[in-house]
Amino acid sequence: MQLAPESEEADTFEARQQQRAREVVRRSRFSAQTICLLILTVLAVFYTLYFAAAIILPIVLALVANLLLSAPMRILHARLRLPKTLAALFLILCLFGVVGAIGTAISVPAAGWISRAPQTMAAIQTHMAVLGGPLRMIQAANERIENFLAVVSGRSGHGGGHVALLAPSAPSAEGGLGTFGSSVLLGTRAFVGQLFTMMLMLFFLLAQGDSLLRRFVEIMPTFADKRRAVQIAYQIERNVSLYLTTITIINVLVGLANMLQCWAFGLPNPLLWGVLAFLLNYIPIIGPLTGIVIYFVISLFVFPSVLQALLPPMVYLCIHLMEGETITPMVLARRFTLNPVLVMGSLMFWDWLWGVWGAFLSVPMLAVFKIICDHVEVLTPIGHIVGGPTRGPKAHPPTGIPEPSHEAD
Repeated sequence: MQLAPESEEADTFEARQQQRAREVVRRSRFSAQTICLLILTVLAVFYTLYFAAAIILPIVLALVANLLLSAPMRILHARLRLPKTLAALFLILCLFGVVGAIGTAISVPAAGWISRAPQTMAAIQTHMAVLGGPLRMIQAANERIENFLAVVSGRSGHGGGHVALLAPSAPSAEGGLGTFGSSVLLGTRAFVGQLFTMMLMLFFLLAQGDSLLRRFVEIMPTFADKRRAVQIAYQIERNVSLYLTTITIINVLVGLANMLQCWAFGLPNPLLWGVLAFLLNYIPIIGPLTGIVIYFVISLFVFPSVLQALLPPMVYLCIHLMEGETITPMVLARRFTLNPVLVMGSLMFWDWLWGVWGAFLSVPMLAVFKIICDHVEVLTPIGHIVGGPTRGPKAHPPTGIPEPSHEAD
């Protein structure tokens, strides 16, 4: 039985990648000083990313949004003959409209749910009464552990003297509301400032990004370096934009499916929960799990029993499993395969570093890192490690990247 040309090409690509990785590892001999310097450099980069997130994060979001809008920008400029400035301004206005529509779809119904929350807490407590006994046991055990730790801490710190357990003083209503209002205002101002920075950077990337790349290629010393730089930029744009576009379409379908199931079960504001499922599905693993919990809590407001309240989150879980285990791998596995362990590690790391936005950016940044590693010879072993598992004779090259030619300088 003969393999298809694409399968033979994929197997050849995988074998060459492995051979290149082994050769690089064999030739590389790092001294202890070099390794320590590399570790310090990586730590310094992470330190900068953490403390300069207010300015770096909007720029990274603008770069990712530029990859997503590169295809519409090319259509408006090359086919419809619109000037780059007008085309970029049109896309920015469309993006503002989409963000505004999503914000309106979420904020108005969510405000109603928040305002009704105090009146419906009694219903939730009634539904969850069956868990009252276990929760009280857990709370009592937690109090015993805290008292034991306090006693141990008091003996070690005061030589066996008695321990004073201080309860935190409750803040006054005025002070609490004032502090809450100030934090909301500060958070809103910071968000608006970062959104403005992102949109401004995105406008200039859409309008003048090609000239910046051209200038960067011009300063490369050799033709091989110029070709490699163009290949990296092309692969990043093609693969990441393909990933974001495909994931957006899949997430829209997930949101529609959840909106229909909320409407079928009689949950109020099905549009709100559909949009919420659409947004949460951008964050791998953690997003859908959060959505399941939210659906369960909301169902407790509506249904008279806990068993009935389990139906919407169970359907949500089935939709997520169908999408995550069947549709998304079938659509993306041919061009976009990454190691699942490293995807989870990247998700946890960037979520810790930058919060929700970091979780959203974790997979695109891991893909960009792999593309760069595949085109830089000294980083080839790392790119091979980041790549996803081989899928037998029908496997395709990881992220769809053709093998770059390494010409002599």
